[in-house]
Amino acid sequence: MTEREGVDRDGDGDGTGWEDGERAAGRRPEDDAGRGVVAAFGQTMKMLRLRAGLDREELGRRLGYSSSTIASFEQGRRIPSPRTIEQADEALGAEGLLCLWKDEVERAQYPVFFQGMAALEKEAMELLVYDTLVVNGLLQNEAYMRALLTMRRPPLKEDTIEQRVAARLARQEILDRDPAPLLSFVVDESVLRRRYGGTDVYRGQLEHLLLISRRRNVDIQVMPLDSVESAGVDGPFTVVVRRDGKQFVYAEAQGTSSLETDPARTAVATSRYGIIRSQALTPRESMAFVEGLLGSL
Repeated sequence: MTEREGVDRDGDGDGTGWEDGERAAGRRPEDDAGRGVVAAFGQTMKMLRLRAGLDREELGRRLGYSSSTIASFEQGRRIPSPRTIEQADEALGAEGLLCLWKDEVERAQYPVFFQGMAALEKEAMELLVYDTLVVNGLLQNEAYMRALLTMRRPPLKEDTIEQRVAARLARQEILDRDPAPLLSFVVDESVLRRRYGGTDVYRGQLEHLLLISRRRNVDIQVMPLDSVESAGVDGPFTVVVRRDGKQFVYAEAQGTSSLETDPARTAVATSRYGIIRSQALTPRESMAFVEGLLGSL
């Protein structure tokens, strides 16, 4: 079975390819359901705050946020993390009422078409990722994220950028999960040579890759431009291996994306990824390559 959805060029649900009217507003049609959930959560949070006799500044002090951030939560302009929801529930004496929203609010961070992939990442015991356009969202630092998001045309609203940065950072919790999943990334050399955001952002992203590569459950490899063969000519894709052993393939192309569940096709993608890994530089060689890029700045 294949589920076809909207294209997402950087693997975190920031799809494009929708009708011009929606794109001009920096929105997609499927965002509306998620916005409704976030707005309803915010109204509930405000009601509980008022019932507790707290102003936004006091609640912000208890949660470690500014009063303006609390206002953004209540107005549905920012999405709080699951941990923030837990802290707010305790601070407001909500007795679990806010925590009931955690799963819905977390899903609302992503457009509908990416929610399935986001859920799979949380259940993954292994990810096999091949990228040819940008550094994968799981490997991006915050400055690089913002650089990519601010380059979108038509421009995204500032609160939308903040929500997407928060969502991407939340996805990176997979790096610290226990038991640690096995994460393999092969990135095309062309991606590592693009100085998105300027030299400082570029330098920081390369340093971030070196830092993440030290994790024992993470392998990062580079597919060199001078390679005469590559099994990845059909483009980027991700193989997700769930804890029960079931495999899925998420792939993106111009105008469409898909989540593949057919066992025969997922097996082919997994085999293809093995060939790609064998054609790329080894993890040690790849990090030496990244260090060379840094040294040239």
